[in-house]
Amino acid sequence: MEASDGAAAAPFVEQTAGSGSRDAGAQTAQEDPAPPAESSRMQRLFGFRKEDLTSWHRLVCLLNRPTDPASLGIFRCLFGMLMVIDITQERGLSHLDYKYLDGAPVCRFPLFNVLQPLPMDWMYLVYVVMFFGAVGIMLGCFYRLSCLMFISTYWYIFFLDKTTWNNHSYLYGLIGFQLTLMDGNRYWSIDGLRKPTKRNAHVPLWNYTLLRSQIFIVYFIAGIKKLDADWVEGYSMSYLANHWLFDPFKIILPVELVNLLVVHGGGLVLDLSAGYLLFFDATRPFAIFFVSYFHCMNSQLFSIGMFPYAMLATSPLFCYPDWPRRFFARFPASLRGVLPLTTPDPQPSTSCVYPEQTTSTEGQETPSVPKPSKPRFKHKLRAVFALLYLAEQLFLPYSHFITQGYNNWTNGLYGYSWDMMVHSRSHQHVKITYKDGITGEVGYLNPGVFTQSRRWKDHGDMLKQYATCLSHYLPRYNISEPEIYFDIWVSINERFQQRIFDPRVDIVKADWSPFHSNSWLMPLLVDLSPWRTKFQEIEGSLDNQTEIVFIADFPGLHLENYVSEDLGNTSIHVLQGQLNVEILEEKKNYTLQPGEQIQLPAGAYHKAYTVSEGPSCYMYIYVNTTEAALQQNFTKLYEIQQRIRNGTETEPLPPELQPLITAENDDEAEINATDPIVRVFLKRQRRIREVKKRRDANVFERLNRFTVKKYYLIRRGFLMTAIAMRNLLVGLPPLEQLTSEVAFANIKEHQGESVHDDVGHGEL
Repeated sequence: MEASDGAAAAPFVEQTAGSGSRDAGAQTAQEDPAPPAESSRMQRLFGFRKEDLTSWHRLVCLLNRPTDPASLGIFRCLFGMLMVIDITQERGLSHLDYKYLDGAPVCRFPLFNVLQPLPMDWMYLVYVVMFFGAVGIMLGCFYRLSCLMFISTYWYIFFLDKTTWNNHSYLYGLIGFQLTLMDGNRYWSIDGLRKPTKRNAHVPLWNYTLLRSQIFIVYFIAGIKKLDADWVEGYSMSYLANHWLFDPFKIILPVELVNLLVVHGGGLVLDLSAGYLLFFDATRPFAIFFVSYFHCMNSQLFSIGMFPYAMLATSPLFCYPDWPRRFFARFPASLRGVLPLTTPDPQPSTSCVYPEQTTSTEGQETPSVPKPSKPRFKHKLRAVFALLYLAEQLFLPYSHFITQGYNNWTNGLYGYSWDMMVHSRSHQHVKITYKDGITGEVGYLNPGVFTQSRRWKDHGDMLKQYATCLSHYLPRYNISEPEIYFDIWVSINERFQQRIFDPRVDIVKADWSPFHSNSWLMPLLVDLSPWRTKFQEIEGSLDNQTEIVFIADFPGLHLENYVSEDLGNTSIHVLQGQLNVEILEEKKNYTLQPGEQIQLPAGAYHKAYTVSEGPSCYMYIYVNTTEAALQQNFTKLYEIQQRIRNGTETEPLPPELQPLITAENDDEAEINATDPIVRVFLKRQRRIREVKKRRDANVFERLNRFTVKKYYLIRRGFLMTAIAMRNLLVGLPPLEQLTSEVAFANIKEHQGESVHDDVGHGEL
């Protein structure tokens, strides 16, 4: 795919390789005087001369220079195919009815509060339009209309739910928007068969410029964001080092260095360098290898849908635009009827600007069209758009000083900043308190009630929307004019667990603006970050049954906590500041200084007040005695089971242990067990066997399992879509018929399992 002559490829422009490209390069050379040697070197490296940037006219001609459409056409087809798959999975077609069920009391989080979902059957129609738009992009059929169908519905669904926002979903929308304005149907498309003037016609250079620049921005700004101290020091994604994908590195490096050098160091270097290395011929083969390895690993590490494959599809964009012709020319002649064109050279297009000295068009299979030799208004307009778009994309990741209301501990709504995987969070404690505005009655809500997402816990704008929604639903339960208070404890990148929002503020009445910072956002205690090194030392000194939680709190606030009866030997240790611990049942108070500790009674509430002038830091150390006793019982049962299998068990087993004898070969042994501990043990053993079987499966078994799972997922999406379209056309059928149709769509495999359990919307 890379050029064979060894010359470095251009970052944003067509390479002078391939017959059609060489003609265009020769024509450009005829228009202007021969450049000096320095300019010639620049052209070999970057694909354009320094003189091309000396005037607006030359820049417009450069951006509209005729370029081979082959690489763009292949990318268009791959992107459309990936979006067809994505719609049934990450876009949510397979479980659309759970998300947009009519009449369900659900709090939603659109970008604009006036934006609301349509009735469920109409939402299916929206997805149908998006699906056929993606198919049209893939086939290059009614291309411009297909692009409009795709991006209009895609961005509607995107803006409808901020909880699903991420970088790659945003990138899909951007690429769809770019393709709408490009000539992506000039190669290997149905439109090319319908209209000969479009078949195998040149595309302007800015088509490649935008796509290459967009992918460069994704890589490079992701690398810039990874210069964050947390990433460089190895705190952002430290858990990844334990994944089996990094086992080869553990042969020569300890886990700590795998985390620091491979996971974090490797990710930083790759993101910073990938965009540059893809530009040049000498480094492109290595870059394609490493980014391909990187994205294949990501496909196994994270549940990010089609993103790794979409990024793999973008890599060939950096090769010479005619690489598909050279690639498919190697296939047997008998297959070329269904493969992309390898000959002839691209035909002229009015979208491009050609030099005045034109070459002969003999040998073209399709009728020639007039070659514009001077930039027209549309060429200038497209050049302006390309430059403004690139400027906007460079500015937007750093525009958070404008949209300050969306800033929390991290800047902006996660999704358009390319800060991928830089921050990891864990939530230790979430409490929602309501207060009746008339009676003063105080109560508590189950965290996440009336929602289908947990992402609101980290974003002030979503928290405001959630509180407003709760204030509308709670009056149905005789709670008038409710006040809503949130006490959310978060640890970001392995820091202390601390409050993210002020628990004393009624969020229903709290002010929020997209252009002003949140006054009720608590600051991240970055000064306490050096404690993370001490955390590792403390955790390393504990046994496997002892758990620990590190807490930091602000002066004047307190944490009310309940120690479960399962947690024996629970104590609180002060690391910094001064703490006053109140045991509610004993009605006693204890003041603790750094280094002091107190034992907490199980099955009782206590309050920990921060009474020092600065933040207090302390830790809970506890042992889950119930779990420890259960593990001991499991160990004894496992030993008995092993003795039964090797024939060394001589004592007769009591009736409650009899299922241990037939457990391995009898699936009903778990059900027939009368002792609850034996039942849990057998269930645990069955799961261990299932996990081992999955891990030991060969490639064909894994592929079959993957294929079956995806088949039933896609099957459900299409069947539910067919039901919705029928409902729109002829109306709802009788309830019994509708119930049986949905049950048929829910069938997962021949065993009759339902996909409902996999979707995760059981709270509805």
